[in-house]
Amino acid sequence: MKIGFIGLGLMGRPMAANLMDAGHELFINRVKPVSQFLVEKGATACDTPKAVAEAAEIVITIVSDTPDVEAVLFGENGAVHGLSKGKMVIDMSTISPVATRDFADKLAAIGCAYLDAPVSGGDIGAKNATLTIMVGGSDEDFARGKPLFEAMGKTITHIGPVGDGQTAKLANQIVVGLTVEAVSEALLFAKKAGADPAKVREALMGGFAGSPILKIHGERMLNRTFDPGFSMRLQRKDMALVVNAAREIGLALPNAASTEQLMNAAIARGDGELDNSALIRTLEAMAGLKDEA
Repeated sequence: MKIGFIGLGLMGRPMAANLMDAGHELFINRVKPVSQFLVEKGATACDTPKAVAEAAEIVITIVSDTPDVEAVLFGENGAVHGLSKGKMVIDMSTISPVATRDFADKLAAIGCAYLDAPVSGGDIGAKNATLTIMVGGSDEDFARGKPLFEAMGKTITHIGPVGDGQTAKLANQIVVGLTVEAVSEALLFAKKAGADPAKVREALMGGFAGSPILKIHGERMLNRTFDPGFSMRLQRKDMALVVNAAREIGLALPNAASTEQLMNAAIARGDGELDNSALIRTLEAMAGLKDEA
C-alpha cells in the first residue's frame, strides 16, 4: 500500500522502516539527518503533511502530544487538506481519548476513516517489530489496517470503537508509570538499608515482583544508563493524560496523581529528556543521597 508516515522520532523511524521492509511504499515528512536513511531506503520525502496525504492511501501519525496530532492533521498544510473520500488516518500517538473522538468525527465528515492505535514496547519493540498495539475503530477499518500493524507489532488487539485504543494505552501507562516508581523505591530502599541493590534486584526477578520493568529499568537504574528509551517528559505527559481523563469521569486515581507529581519534580531537576527510569534520581535526592551520575 501507499502509506504516509508522519512522525519520525525515536519510535517512528524504526516503525517506518519495518513498513518498508514489509513491501509498502512510504511518503514521509520533515526528514532530518537521523531519518535520511529512510529516503535512501526508498521513501519519498514530502514538504508538508498535506502532500503526504495527497500521495498516500493511509496516513499514519505518531507524534508527541494531542496538540501535535491536531496540528499535523488540521493545521495549515495539514493532512486533512490532502485527504479525500475513502482514505484513512491511523494515529499511533498517545493522546486524549476525547480529542481522538473529535478528530475521528471531523474526518468522518469528509468520508475518511480513523483508527487510534497507540503502541507500547518502547524503542526496542519498535526496532524489533514486536510492539503491543491497542486499536480503536470499526471492525471494517481495523481489518484494513491490520496488515500494517502486523508489520510493526506482535500483540495487536482491537479494543472497541474509536477512542478505546487510547483508553487502553492510558491504562497501560498507569501500570508502567507506577511500576517504574515502585522499582525506584524498592532499589532505593535496599540501598539505604545497607543491602546490595543489584543482589536485591536479582532475588526479586525470581519471585512475584519480577517484571520487564524490574529487569530492564532496574538494570538502567543500577548502571546509571539513562539514555532515553522513553523519556521522562513523555511519560509525565501520559500520566497527565491519565489524571485529566480520570477527572473528566469523576474517578480518583491517587497513585497515578502522585507519580505524575514525582515526574514533574524530575523534570524540574532537569531530567525531562532522560529515560523514565531516571525517576530514581529524584527519589534519591529526596532521601538526601548524592547523585552518582
